[in-house]
Amino acid sequence: MTRAPRPVDVLVIGGGQAGLAAGYYLRRAQADFVILDAYGAPGGAWQHAWPSLRLFSPAQYSSLPGRMMPTPPGGGYPGAADTVAYLADYEQRYQLPIVRPVTVHAVRRGGEHLLVDTHAGTWQARQVISATGTWSRPYVPYYPGIADFRGQQMHTGGYRGPEPFHGRRVVVVGGANSGAQILADVSTVADTTWVTLRPPRLLPDEVDGRALFTLATRRTRGADGVGSLGDIVAVPPVRQARDRGVLKAQPMFDRITSTGITWPDGTGLDCDAIIWCTGFRPALGHLAPLRLRGPDGLIPVEGTRAAGEPRLHLLGYGDWTGPASATLIGASRTARDTVAEIMAATSTSNQPP
Repeated sequence: MTRAPRPVDVLVIGGGQAGLAAGYYLRRAQADFVILDAYGAPGGAWQHAWPSLRLFSPAQYSSLPGRMMPTPPGGGYPGAADTVAYLADYEQRYQLPIVRPVTVHAVRRGGEHLLVDTHAGTWQARQVISATGTWSRPYVPYYPGIADFRGQQMHTGGYRGPEPFHGRRVVVVGGANSGAQILADVSTVADTTWVTLRPPRLLPDEVDGRALFTLATRRTRGADGVGSLGDIVAVPPVRQARDRGVLKAQPMFDRITSTGITWPDGTGLDCDAIIWCTGFRPALGHLAPLRLRGPDGLIPVEGTRAAGEPRLHLLGYGDWTGPASATLIGASRTARDTVAEIMAATSTSNQPP
């Protein structure tokens, strides 16, 4: 750690896309703030994504505030490496005060401050923005026999490319974008079976993440959007898989055996590996001492502000913390409103009685 803990007005936990977007607006507001990042290098969770991963929107619609993401060589949709390079450049361009690697263990109340306990000391902050994302909490649903499978099981968070599956029989579980993209990737080297809880829906080629952001915004207003068109963005690798006839999903199995999977009608399939593309859960363990979670495991919010602790904001975890806030463009928009609210609160609290 290069800087001793000290009291700050605003402390941001997480140096990924949501944390950087908050940092941009905090810097512009001339706030006293620090960003703590658990990773040892820039790029947030993107630095751990598989090489063929593609964003859902072109670069100009996948940018943080103040700086456009460069169009990747050859055009098209930016990949994981493009995004990491962009985020690294972004934090340098705006000289954001990021301290890394710092692991945050707990956030707790301490009089007029929130206390943020880390492996390198305790910080004090008048306001805290939690922007820890979801990557560190992969979700794998339970199915009978899951512990008996003798083959390889892997989650999206551990997938790094198709080569380890060359010539093998692989079941890909999950009908969202990660499932479709990993299926497209693995199917180039392996015999794949796609299994989904409900029939996957593919967006038309001309519709991408821009429409999904509009849809998420409309849903929060109670209006209909383009949801009937589908949920999976047809980025180039997915289109190629479709053209190869790979995007044919089977219904969800109900049991796992030592050698594969079985469906309710007794039909079975032997396989060498199962890749669980079943999503992530918000990484909120560090907020447990505040005792804010509701029955659904989430923290009730008003906008991004925790309903039970007005000094805490949650940024970038998904639609419950702002429309499409887990995306680059969505995080940017919610960060702007969050920082405006924080600066108003900080200004009020700093006024003399």
